[in-house]
Amino acid sequence: MSLKVAVQMDPIGAVDIDADSTFRIMEEAQARGHALFHYTPDRLSYREGRVLARGWPVTLRRERGNHVSFGPEQEIDLADWDVVWLRQDPPFDMGYITTTHLLDMIHPDTLVVNDPFWVRNYPEKLLVLRFPDLTPPTMIARDLATLREFKHEHGDIILKPLYGNGGAGVFRLDPNDRNLASLHELFTGMNREPLIAQKFLPAVAAGDKRIILVDGEPVGAINRVPAAGETRSNMHVGGRPEKIGLTARDREICAAIGPLLREKGQIFVGIDVIGDWLTEINVTSPTGLQELERFDGVNVTAKIWEAIEARRT
Repeated sequence: MSLKVAVQMDPIGAVDIDADSTFRIMEEAQARGHALFHYTPDRLSYREGRVLARGWPVTLRRERGNHVSFGPEQEIDLADWDVVWLRQDPPFDMGYITTTHLLDMIHPDTLVVNDPFWVRNYPEKLLVLRFPDLTPPTMIARDLATLREFKHEHGDIILKPLYGNGGAGVFRLDPNDRNLASLHELFTGMNREPLIAQKFLPAVAAGDKRIILVDGEPVGAINRVPAAGETRSNMHVGGRPEKIGLTARDREICAAIGPLLREKGQIFVGIDVIGDWLTEINVTSPTGLQELERFDGVNVTAKIWEAIEARRT
């Protein structure tokens, strides 16, 4: 089977070919004989009933500094393509949301991965709210008095933007911290969105586990250990990836959320687990594929493409 695959992502020339999950997805697609087209979200458009993208056919190589060749720039009608990958990085702002509305217009005749309707309705810090028994105490609020009550109850909390990513803007406020009001002032001065607060989990010192699910089934995990003096374990901010297996609790969490992910067309998902608790379900642009494949010696990306190809037969 040869598929026509368009990938909506940030500029491919800037990616780290040894870490970027989208590059790995495209590399595997090319190895399977699929044709690749790359465009950035700002080049997606709607015109008189058609959803169009302006970009380039691409050929990839695993060569640092020489990892992509571009064909001639062209505009394509995405309805003529088999698969579109929704892979630009958050923040999950109105620009991001608009792309999901446009891609909704071609899905499922053109398979959009992940399903844009449910990406829009289940962003990572909100989907976990459907599973309160699996998550640490969590609050979403904008009102300072309400956030103060949560902090008073739990003492040691994490405060972060509701639609942030990559560890940006994540703060730990321990029982002696006096900065809640200042941070509230900072965040509310930037936008009108609520904040998310969670009880701090000391187990994060041992790592924040990223578990990859393909079509609702767990296929492996990596552990992300915070750098010395850091609360955040994101690899963007110095977290160290380590090999790790799945525990019985991990599998229990995956069994609880997997059927919903599968039902809603979330083919490639990365969840975050600290200790025994689920903290995020990443559906917008999950990462961790290359680290997992190196640690476990398994072609996880092939499993993703098998799930996609099964839907295209």
